[in-house]
Amino acid sequence: MSDPRPIGVFDSGVGGLTVAAALARALPEETILYLGDTARLPYGTKSEETVTRYTEKNLEFLAARGVKGVVVACNTASALALPHLAPRLPLWGVITPGASAAARRSRGRVGVIATESTIRSGAYANALAAARPGLEIVSQACPLLVPLVEEGWFDDPITEEVARRYLAPLAAAHIDTLVLGCTHYPLLAPLLARLLGPEVALVDSAETVAAEVASDLAARGERSARRQAPDHYYVTDDAARFGRLARAILARDTPLELVDLHVEGGEP
Repeated sequence: MSDPRPIGVFDSGVGGLTVAAALARALPEETILYLGDTARLPYGTKSEETVTRYTEKNLEFLAARGVKGVVVACNTASALALPHLAPRLPLWGVITPGASAAARRSRGRVGVIATESTIRSGAYANALAAARPGLEIVSQACPLLVPLVEEGWFDDPITEEVARRYLAPLAAAHIDTLVLGCTHYPLLAPLLARLLGPEVALVDSAETVAAEVASDLAARGERSARRQAPDHYYVTDDAARFGRLARAILARDTPLELVDLHVEGGEP
């Protein structure tokens, strides 16, 4: 059995492309439809109700295009929206895979960096504690990192100084593992690794969620036998800047389609 329908992926911006790239490596026969909701970026400073409303609209958009499941590559949406949804399609969040990988790898002290909303939700702390009771967990909100990544300032002196300040309490706590609790953060991994030193392992959920998707599709007999169409990328605003960053992340040109997702009762 096989299912040629594409896999949907959405994020608030370019960060989820790290997840899309991991999916492409794990499932080269699959087609990916990616939605970057750049018009409403960032999600990490918004309320639970707003993030849930945006997530529902994103899922409707991808479901209307015939996907067989959706990877919620946005950590904030995974933390705030997924617990409140009753989806018609399989959904994969990024919190549990990332937390499980960190719990396996850690020697006992885990740091978490994420957006304000994700940290406030306690989603990573709860998932880490469930995966391995007794872990010491230190969490730090890093609200300025997403806009710096969206500017393409991956290795800029300003980004380095901001990251240094955010990481200071984690370094002082002598963490041995750092969870990159936002899909934008892996784009800063070389900088973060340099600031923390080789004794701290960095963990992001891209590879682990890709492995989970591959396993689940195989179990349901829904893996595609062969690629049916090229990947397609949608954005809700500023396609030119997204395209420049996408080329840097994916190392290839990425045709983009600009779309309008109107959210009733909320921001346009």
